[in-house]
Amino acid sequence: MDDDTCYRAVQSRDARFDGWFFTAVRTTGIYCRPSCPAITPQRRNVSFHPSAAAAQRAGYRACKRCRPDASPGSPEWNVRGDLAGRALRLIADGVVDRDGVPGLAARLGYSERQIHRTLVAEVGAGPIALARAQRAQTARVLLETTDLPITDVAFAAGFASVRQFNDTVRAVFATTPGGLRASRRSDRAPESGVIALRLPYREPIQLPSLLEFLGAHAVPGLESYVDGVFTRVLHAPSGPALVSVTPGDGAVHCRVRLTHTRDLVAVVARVRHLLDLDADPVAVDATLGADPALALPVRKRPGLRSPGSVDGFETAVRTIVGQQISVAGACTVLGRVVAAHGRRAFDGEPWQLFPSAEELAAVDPAAMPMPRSRAAAVQGVAAAFADGALTLDPGVDRAQTRAALLALPGVGPWTMNYLMMRATADPDVLLDADLGVRRSAADLGVDLGDGRPGWAPWRSYATYHLWAHMYSDVWRIAG
Repeated sequence: MDDDTCYRAVQSRDARFDGWFFTAVRTTGIYCRPSCPAITPQRRNVSFHPSAAAAQRAGYRACKRCRPDASPGSPEWNVRGDLAGRALRLIADGVVDRDGVPGLAARLGYSERQIHRTLVAEVGAGPIALARAQRAQTARVLLETTDLPITDVAFAAGFASVRQFNDTVRAVFATTPGGLRASRRSDRAPESGVIALRLPYREPIQLPSLLEFLGAHAVPGLESYVDGVFTRVLHAPSGPALVSVTPGDGAVHCRVRLTHTRDLVAVVARVRHLLDLDADPVAVDATLGADPALALPVRKRPGLRSPGSVDGFETAVRTIVGQQISVAGACTVLGRVVAAHGRRAFDGEPWQLFPSAEELAAVDPAAMPMPRSRAAAVQGVAAAFADGALTLDPGVDRAQTRAALLALPGVGPWTMNYLMMRATADPDVLLDADLGVRRSAADLGVDLGDGRPGWAPWRSYATYHLWAHMYSDVWRIAG
């Protein structure tokens, strides 16, 4: 987007562009999201930045009114599988906080200098500045939603020292950590041990349907879906985490219980990936709705999301187990696997963690409650994850991952493509070999033989629209 287009979006306070760019006002030293309700600044007084980190790097502080650092992430990085896109997704997962820039470079297979140069060119800030901006947002969440001592907040948010924490908060928010805590927006006291979050997204969204999909696939002991609330336990970097999500007014209401608060960044990133909250539904619907064959399905379900994953290994096992059996049957089998080989997440509670790759790789295939060939395929995937030969997350090289998946026994093209769609957040996967997709396409008069290039780069979303067209209860059959 050029600067004139950006300014027109600011004039119209168009929330669809929140997260795409940030508006910095020279006369006030503040940066805002495009939809900020404040008086629109004059064109000569503003500049535009591709990320909150870039605006902070230029010396601007976050607007206290529109909270630009809390806007949805840029959907551009969901599409791109290049170095910048992979790096940004890994930074969002907290890799720099946990492993530093050398760890990020090792994951990406590029030098630290090349990564820095690429990110500065693409988003106006290097990996350290991007991680710093993310730490500042995490610190604000912890200050406003928990009773943690301020010193503990500093280290939980990933800062190396209290002084660094104080300096960053003052630079980014123009107040002290104590000032942020005093300005809590809710009069309700925070619940002990629970962090309450509002996860923003771009309208429109089919959120109840998305939660129904997750609920229909809920594995006993690992997940539950009760009265519209989806809850699950997951592996966070420092230990188990329990997450509950429910629809809210303009945002997903998310409640998180962590083994260690430093895992908040990673857990939030994985929940956003699971719910596809950084998508640009207007762009998706415009592209798919331009095809007359998909126009009606898109109008019926505007903002349909492509569900992601919180754990690539877990998703791989679930996909293999679910081959050629019903969703209900797969959930029953997986529940037995979790009960037999998982471990208790929290003392005195029924939640069970999904078995790790190392744990399942050591299990005798004959002891798994499934056909021997399928158990062998599960064990093969577990071994590949355990020895580091395979990784499935939004930061992987997509072409290399496709090849690695197809090299595994028991993993065919459908399984590979489904995992690319769910675990790596690839938005452009058309499951044209899927029986339900083919039946739906035939009913709509669509020829899938050419791969439908006109639907790119949103063919994953087209897959869900085709499933939804064919099945009235799509979430209990598809995927």
